[in-house]
Amino acid sequence: MIRNAADVLIILFSFAAFAFFHSFLATNKVKKFLCARYGNLIAFYRSIYIAVSLITFYLFYDSVPHPMLIVYDLRYPFDFLVLIPQFLSLAGLLWTLKYFDVREFLGINQIFRWFNKEYDCKELDEKLTLHVKGPYKICRHPVYLFSILFLAFRSEMDLFYLTLLIVVIAYFYAGSFYEEKKLVEKFGEEYLTYQKTVPRIIPIMNSRSRP
Repeated sequence: MIRNAADVLIILFSFAAFAFFHSFLATNKVKKFLCARYGNLIAFYRSIYIAVSLITFYLFYDSVPHPMLIVYDLRYPFDFLVLIPQFLSLAGLLWTLKYFDVREFLGINQIFRWFNKEYDCKELDEKLTLHVKGPYKICRHPVYLFSILFLAFRSEMDLFYLTLLIVVIAYFYAGSFYEEKKLVEKFGEEYLTYQKTVPRIIPIMNSRSRP
């Protein structure tokens, strides 16, 4: 039991280090510094940032302990029934992608704009877009919502996966505040109105949602 608790603490501290590094590189302060120093070459920053994030996450995942204590193990037919919400959440992710500029998110558009001499350093590493259609009417961060649902519904859960799931959910939630700060700066009252009418991640009515 003590070993499992120690493993969980190592996972938490290691993920916190990864999250801090990942979040720091995503700040506008870092991007503005690079823009001032390297100009339009910041068009390559988004793709480099994603590559670095994937590498550092792999290093985190590979280096931390993996406590295999079984939290639950669903038996038939529940192990098959749990595939239903998983499938629906995957469908939700695919639905969201219809309203989401994947090429911009991955930094591909930025590189093409740079080669075409159309890149504006003021946009930093991406052109921010306000999405209010489709799944964005359900919640302001449908990618986070459907990712959480897809990851959460499993037929078997061990301590490592549960710990990782909790820290990822916490990071999604904290990250949504940072993302929305940029969107408020960009879109002003339009986004503030959107915040008041649509929930953040969990699609339920709340004090800020419309009646």
